[in-house]
Amino acid sequence: MVQLNKKLVRFIVSKYLRFDPSQPFISITAALAFVGVGLGVFVLIVAMAIMNGFDKEFEKKLFTMNYPITMYSKQGYEISKDFADELQKNYPQYKFSPFLRASAIAKKADNMEGVVVFGVETNLEKPINSVVADALGSGGIGAYEVLIGEKLKDEFSLTKGDKLTIIFADGEPQGLGITPMMKRFSTNKTFSSGLLAYDKGYVYVNAADLAKVLGRSGELYDGIHIYAKEPLKDIKILGEKLPDEYALVGWWQQNGNFFAALALEKRALFVVLMLIILVASLNIVSSLLMTVMSRRKEIALLLSLGADKKEIKAIFFRLGAIIGGSGIIVGIALALAALYLLSNFDIISLPADVYGSSKLPLELSVMDFCLITLGSLVIVFVSSYYPAKKASEVDALTVLRNE
Repeated sequence: MVQLNKKLVRFIVSKYLRFDPSQPFISITAALAFVGVGLGVFVLIVAMAIMNGFDKEFEKKLFTMNYPITMYSKQGYEISKDFADELQKNYPQYKFSPFLRASAIAKKADNMEGVVVFGVETNLEKPINSVVADALGSGGIGAYEVLIGEKLKDEFSLTKGDKLTIIFADGEPQGLGITPMMKRFSTNKTFSSGLLAYDKGYVYVNAADLAKVLGRSGELYDGIHIYAKEPLKDIKILGEKLPDEYALVGWWQQNGNFFAALALEKRALFVVLMLIILVASLNIVSSLLMTVMSRRKEIALLLSLGADKKEIKAIFFRLGAIIGGSGIIVGIALALAALYLLSNFDIISLPADVYGSSKLPLELSVMDFCLITLGSLVIVFVSSYYPAKKASEVDALTVLRNE
């Protein structure tokens, strides 16, 4: 096995990396390849961090407002308070919040909006819903008081103490028809989830008050919201031990299409931005091929003086790897610096009413970083291999005789 002359390889590589005034276009092409790869890596890392940041932000909000796990009765029967207490006793590692649920229309003057009314026990709801907990503080929901979202409040131009009429879908028979049930609730507190659909569509009242309005027993509930740290695993544990008449639904099952669309968008963005690096790597190929063509005499001379073809291949492969690899390193450094600045300084401000936060969410996952780095290295090494192989195939005898 032939041993590479590392000193020779290093010397020739350093010589070819220097700017050649006689052939400036080759150096310019190499510089463009370096810049292109660096910018491609920079853009890809920052874009993936922003995508991950928005994904995690939406996931956190949906996790809170949709609850990790929700329990329903399959037959549509109500869940008793005794059963809810028994669950809390048997599974102390989870948090349970029983609730009543009713579809309704919120009305103020001529304004109307469809809403979902949740009747909750505030002392049980606050530990599992940070949005409600932040809105209520150390207090709770008062008698015939409604907790509404900021968007609904703004839409109805409500002020503290105003009355909001809620018309429930359930009606009560009177004479020859059915009269919708209505109740006026005072609006003293509001919440903000950061998601428009929930801020306009969810309202919270005391479970006892909602039960009285609907004419139902205060000891029965429509379902139970369950907080679990690992809902994907815990839903299986609970499902195996619960009676067959109960069903469990995870928050991810209620938003499966949304997160599938985000995942597809992220993969498409990754592929498109990786093409930037691929296009930039073509400059590496063209730069090295031009170098090979312009250095044919030198290559032939090296071969005639005893240099091995593997050494010639190593020279040009290392040349391409240095150009592309240095671009990758610079791109990573610039991306990390940009992420640090964006995370710690308000350089980019977002409309809070649209995104729920005025700060740009950023999160660079280790998996994405490794995939970007590995993919970039593979592209650079593949781009360097072909010109290096062509350089090693130069026929020294033919070149020296004709040139």
